[in-house]
Amino acid sequence: MTTAAPAPTGALNASRTLATAARVLRQLRHDPRTIALMLLIPCVMLFLLRYVFDGSPGTFDSIGASLLGIFPLITMFLVTSIATLRERTSGTLERLLAMPLGKGDLIAGYALAFGAIAIVQSVLATVLAVWFLGLDVIGSPWLLLLVALLDALLGTALGLFVSAFAASEFQAVQFMPAVIFPQLLLCGLFTPRDNMHPALEAVSTVLPMSYAVDGMNEVLHHTDMTAAFVRDALVVAGCALLVLCLGAATLRRRTA
Repeated sequence: MTTAAPAPTGALNASRTLATAARVLRQLRHDPRTIALMLLIPCVMLFLLRYVFDGSPGTFDSIGASLLGIFPLITMFLVTSIATLRERTSGTLERLLAMPLGKGDLIAGYALAFGAIAIVQSVLATVLAVWFLGLDVIGSPWLLLLVALLDALLGTALGLFVSAFAASEFQAVQFMPAVIFPQLLLCGLFTPRDNMHPALEAVSTVLPMSYAVDGMNEVLHHTDMTAAFVRDALVVAGCALLVLCLGAATLRRRTA
């Protein structure tokens, strides 16, 4: 008589989570184009932005810090949503979830793997912007790095979440205008949020990208860590954690 595999418990299991993360990283190692997309595209965009405003470096200083967080968020959103959807459409997720592996273990493993990539990505982008492109910040570059990393993790969480609602890679890309573009317009990058229509300002206060931009601006204008910066960083981190939990709750074994 064969014994059925034990059902996964509700609590996260460290060994299963780490094994999932290691598997994802092994797969990424054999996909150099995806690695290049995640690590190099934010750097390339910052480089282009710096020399687009070559005649007015003050403009780069005013928006470069905000985009240092936004570019990793967008990149990680795209890559994570497509990679997760590809695993589901290929039947990999269905096979994994037939094993004693909980949805929480799977989502946490993916988040851990892509989070490791996000750390490298954020370090590269921050070093390039501050030490090579001359981004002038009053605060600590380490705080810039922290917000950039939190933004990349938020992008990872959003990508994992929306992948559950897409039936194809094309649909996953289509979620970007719905999920990312409204936040990009309302986050305060183009105009201060208090100059917007009151209804739009109210909407912007519940969007995590607004707090990412606010956090970057705090580092841009203050020498020390402020209470507002701590609040903004906690909001971005809390949103990422909330979206990861939603992603675990909505994860499907396969695409119908």
